[in-house]
Amino acid sequence: MTEKTITDVMDPARACAMQAALGIAPDISYGSALPPFFHQLYFWEPETPENLGRDGHPTPGGLIPDTGLSRRMWAGGRLTFLQPLVAGIKADKTTTLEKVTQKDGAQGPLAFVRLRHDIRQRHATVLTEWQDLVYRGDAARDDTPPDPVSARTDEDHSEVFSFDTTLLFRYSALTFNGHRIHYDRPYARRIEGYHGLVVHGPLLAQVLMLMAQDQLGKPLATFDYRATAPLIGGEEATFCWKGGDAWVRGEDGRVCMTAKAG
Repeated sequence: MTEKTITDVMDPARACAMQAALGIAPDISYGSALPPFFHQLYFWEPETPENLGRDGHPTPGGLIPDTGLSRRMWAGGRLTFLQPLVAGIKADKTTTLEKVTQKDGAQGPLAFVRLRHDIRQRHATVLTEWQDLVYRGDAARDDTPPDPVSARTDEDHSEVFSFDTTLLFRYSALTFNGHRIHYDRPYARRIEGYHGLVVHGPLLAQVLMLMAQDQLGKPLATFDYRATAPLIGGEEATFCWKGGDAWVRGEDGRVCMTAKAG
């Protein structure tokens, strides 16, 4: 299988719940234009427990092939916004497997998976998203994380945000994301080798997109982002903006995500 289509109704209540989780006054109703990236709240793919992997994600082997690598990370993505996605109206998402690339990294084999999502509403494509995933093998006890890369400090605008366990739980629930690194601290530390609970990559991208749209003063047309280092729950992050560039800076000054908006 290299393609599948899911249909969903863009329930305004779910979008309002997302606004509330982010500290935004809920104001979305039937017919409202959804904020950018809010399509992540829809098109759930629930699986019964026997079809889930150790990490809480659906077991690979359908649209995403089984590469034999156990740890999954959302590495980044690119979006083209053509029309507003409207709350309360049925939409279709067609996902296509574009490519799978495998190579050897410094800490073992890697598999890169690129998916394309085309979302249609009222017989027209409203947005196209390319999603990049990375799969790695189990963490070894002697794995040494790469040296952090320092983030830029020349922003014209910045916003400070902290992601507590309640927000991580609510975002996981709203996106039906069962990945245990976001809510099971012992699993995240002992099995996947993180320092604590990991903030969802798409949640960082979501906050960046809302900031970028506000700074541009108009709806986003494009957004391209890359995750560069994990942000750990409870860590204060600075979301930065300068002339179409956006990035997330961690407490220690490392860059966690970079983006370009237009």
